[in-house]
Formats: sequence, C-alpha cells, structure tokens
Amino acid sequence: MEKVINIFILIPLLGFLASLVIPAKKEEWLSRVAFGTAGLNLIVVTIFTLYWILQGAPLLNMKDFALFVADGYEFFIDFCYDKISVVFLLLGAILTFLVTIYSRYYLHREEGYKRFFNTVLFFYLGYNLVTLSGNLETLFLGWEILGVSSFLLIAFYRDRYLPVKNAVKVFSIYRIADVGLILAMWLSHHLWLENITFAKLANYDLVHEHLQNHTWVGVAISVMILLAAAAKSAQLPFSSWLPRAMEGPTPSSAIFYGSLSVHMGVFLLLRTYHFWEHQISIRIVIALVGLTTALVATGIARVQSSIKSQVAYSSIAQIGIIFIEVALGFTNLALFHIAGNAFLRTYQLLVSPSVVSYLIREQFYNFKPREHTVEDSLPKRMEQTLYVLCLKEWNLDSFLYKRFWNPLKWAGKQVNFFTLKRIVVFALFVCAIALLLLRFETYIDAEVIHALPTVFALFGLIFVLKAFTERIHVRLSWTLIIINHVMIVLGVSFNEHFTSGHSFIYLSGIFVSGVLGYWGFFRLKRFEGNIDLDRFHGYVHQHPKIAFACLLAGLGLAGFPITPTFVGEDLIFSHIHEDQFFLAFLIALSLIVNGIAVIRIYARVFLGPHVKSVYDMAYRSS
Repeated sequence: MEKVINIFILIPLLGFLASLVIPAKKEEWLSRVAFGTAGLNLIVVTIFTLYWILQGAPLLNMKDFALFVADGYEFFIDFCYDKISVVFLLLGAILTFLVTIYSRYYLHREEGYKRFFNTVLFFYLGYNLVTLSGNLETLFLGWEILGVSSFLLIAFYRDRYLPVKNAVKVFSIYRIADVGLILAMWLSHHLWLENITFAKLANYDLVHEHLQNHTWVGVAISVMILLAAAAKSAQLPFSSWLPRAMEGPTPSSAIFYGSLSVHMGVFLLLRTYHFWEHQISIRIVIALVGLTTALVATGIARVQSSIKSQVAYSSIAQIGIIFIEVALGFTNLALFHIAGNAFLRTYQLLVSPSVVSYLIREQFYNFKPREHTVEDSLPKRMEQTLYVLCLKEWNLDSFLYKRFWNPLKWAGKQVNFFTLKRIVVFALFVCAIALLLLRFETYIDAEVIHALPTVFALFGLIFVLKAFTERIHVRLSWTLIIINHVMIVLGVSFNEHFTSGHSFIYLSGIFVSGVLGYWGFFRLKRFEGNIDLDRFHGYVHQHPKIAFACLLAGLGLAGFPITPTFVGEDLIFSHIHEDQFFLAFLIALSLIVNGIAVIRIYARVFLGPHVKSVYDMAYRSS
C-alpha cells in the first residue's frame, strides 16, 4: 500500500520532464501535458484516498531510500500519508488542474508560454514532495523547489524592472525560511541523534522523554520552525513580500500566492504539531503572531487600490487566523479553513481582470457613497493615524531593510578594499594556514582549536557579505561566494569526525558549479563586454543557453538539490556541536546571504530591461 505513494511523485516528475522536450511552438501539447498531469494525479489520489479510508485511514510511513549514510548520520527520503497529506494533495491537484486549463487560453501566444508551464509543473513536483514528506530532510527537498519556482514565476515578465526586483526580494525572504528549517534540522539531529520522522513525533512518550532533559533545545527547534513558517506564509514581520509576488501572471498568482505555496508555513506547523503542542510558550507565540498579522493585514487590505494586493493581504489575514487555530489545537478546523481560503483566493485572483472592468462600470452608473464602518466610531485622530499606517503597510518593508538588510550591506561595504587578485591571495594564505593547523592539531591548545571554527566561519561571512554588496565585478562576487563555502568547510573541519570524504561531498558541487559559472560569464563578457552588477542587463534574450547554464551554476552554489552540496549542507550542520550555536548562526547567515547573492548576480546580468534598449522603461510601480 505504501508503494503507491511513489506514484504521486512520479506523475508530476514525468509531466515536468515531458514539458521540457516539447517545442515552444506546440502550445496545445504543452497545456495538455500540464493539465493532464494534474488531472491524472487527481484521479489517482482520489481513488487511493477512498481505498485508504475504507481501510480505516491508517498512518502510512515509508522510508524510500537513503541518499547518504555515514557513522551516526543518514540522509534518507521518507514519505508520510495521513489526513494532512490527503487535504493538501487533493487541494494541489484540483487547483493545479483548474489553473492549467485557465492558463491554456489566458497565456495564448505569450512569449513565455512554454516557460510558464515548465515552471508550474516544476512547482507541482516540489509541492507534492513537501505534502508527502515524512521527515524534515524530504520536506526541505521540496521546500527548495518551491522557492526557486516562485522566483522564476514572479520574474516571468523578465524584461521589466519591477517583476525582477520583486522576485529577488521574495527569494530573499524565502531564503530566511530555508535557513530556519536548516537550523531546526541541525538542532533536531542533536536532540534525537537521528533524522527523526514525523511518524515518530506522534509518539508522546518519546517526545516527552527527550524534551524533559533538553527543554531549551526543544524551544529553539520550535522557534526555528515558527520562523520558517512565518516567512513562508507571509506572517509578521515578513508580510510585505506577498503583494510583491503578484507581479507574475494572474494564474501563477492564483496557484502560488493565493492558494498553495502561501499555506506551506501552516503545513509545516501541522506536520510538527506533536513536537511543540506541549510547549505552552510556543503555542502562545504562534497565536500572537497569527493574531497580530490578522489585525494588521486586515487594515492594510481595506485601503489597497490594487485588487491583487487586496486579495493578498486578505489571504495573509486568514492565514493569521489559521495560525491561531493551529496553536489552539483545532487542526481539523485549520485544514478545513485552508481548503476554503485556497479555493476562495484562487477564484478571486482568476476573476480579478474581469472584476476591474466591472467595478469601473459600476462606479459610473451605480455609484454608492461609502457605508459607515467600524473605524468611523474611533476618535478622528486615531482613525486617520490607522489609515496612514495601513496605507504605508505599517512600514514593513522599511523595517526589514533597516533592521536586517541595511546592516548586512553596511558590513559588506567595509571590505571594499578587496580586489579579485587580493582576495585570491588572501584566501590561499588562509587555506594554507588552516591546512597547517589541521596537520599539527594535536600540538595546539584545545581552547584554540575550539575557537578556530568560529574564526573561519567569520572569515567566510565577511567574504560573502562583500559578494552581496559588490556592484561592479561579477567574477569577484562569484569567487567570494565559492571562497565562503571553502571557509565553512575549513571551519567545521576542526570539529571531530569530519572526514575529507564529507568535505568532498560538500565542495564537489560547489567547484563544478563555480567552474560552470566562470565559463558562462567568460563567454558573455566576450560577446557583450559589459556585465557589471550596477544595473540590470537583460541578456537572457540574446544568450538563453548561457543564461540557463549560469542559472544551474547559481543553484548549485546556493545548495539547491541538483548537486551533492544539498546533502553536504545538512552534513555540515550535523558536525556542528550543540553548544556551538554562534558558529551555527554564522554559517546559517552565510547560507542566507550567499543564496541571495547568487540570485542577485543572475538577475542583474540576465534579467530586467535590456541594457541596449532605446525605449524608456518604468522603474517603479504606480
């Protein structure tokens, strides 16, 4: 019975691969493959679910295969099938089926028709991986696919400034969610001494026994899970990314940010519910985050002039209420609420183009004065203050820039003296020192050895901050990202049991991706000359093959699951000790920044308005 679960992954995978080989001019073939894939999966899921219910709805857990096994560590793919999986699988299949049929006509003769359906099927594959995941490692695999497909669909109109800019912004928030999940996995390894499955988390006695002796570790894991969930589901203070994600086509806005992707944070909370359900403080924090978000987002939604933005903030408010329901333990109600919210927002977004023209007509022929609202009962000054705050979206964007991004940019600008030649010389010198220290480790004081991982991780963070703020040389920024990964490996190498084989697993994907990226930028520089990072160049139209190669290289550098580095990231964290939280924080911050730096390089070089365009281009929205 468990083996059937593989079919739910295999169907989207085959559909995605088939869409890649279909020529761009064959619109009908592309659309048929897309809605045929979703439709077939819907039929199979429905039939299997009915059979599963008749069998008494047992919890199905299947360990599929191990990607990597070492002493005390195993990275394995695990699938789980229960009521949470059923709701999300059916929801995803129905909405993907409807949206692909809608897109067949909506995007007819659109330049990126093939690219749209490729990305939607890629997203659907990642979505099914997440919903069927039986452990955090499998969930993280699909989680990464969702992040990349989101970036590609928001930047669908890649010759415009604003969609590309907002795509990078959304990916930045997603990267924070990724690292929250990585830190939760790291602490979980130390708590359980294994890659725990969600099925085992349902065992109250097992969870209680471990948390009783490691209370603060349990709280830290729960906080990291909440961080990942809040960022992925656009809860405060990350709410501002969801309206920005509406820059993509209306169908992708409907399926991603109205219904499926935006509920992944709630899915994470539901999956890990048995872990934190007895941590009262965490439940209170989750409820407060949801309540605050619901109140703030409701006010913002009421003053929006754009229908998409209004729907986005309304969806955020409903998800805030769902957070409260999950925190109170009403999981069945939360699942019902998720389905209702997803269907409603998908419908609202799909009809939004028609609603615009309808409301304009109504405004002229059936004008009605504004009705009395609850805000009118407030004192006038308070009402106007709330109005201005909601109009400014409570300065959520400014808050993130001021408290997080601007300090990182400031730190990166302090090392502007680095040139490509200087950084290579300095990196080689540091590597030589590290290798000597490793060779004579037995002769060095234990306290010094304990401090060395933090020192090298700090070096790596400095390098990647410089890459993040670099505005001229592409190859310098690319080199700094590679060196950052090398510094991470050297730092963790001073912890025991970290062998050269583990270093090879991590760095093999980095070096292959790095060389591929160098090749792409060298070719592009020969053709175009100017590829600085000071503006968007839009070279994807003239050099699509180079752009695709550099995208793959960038994903490899960012630890996307196309190279061994994806497993290597988890392996690296498994060798960071429980008491080395500052080291884990530095490496996690490095992974956040290097992912954003890679996507920034790709976006600036290949996306946006073409640098040689003779036409004026709008650089800000109205």
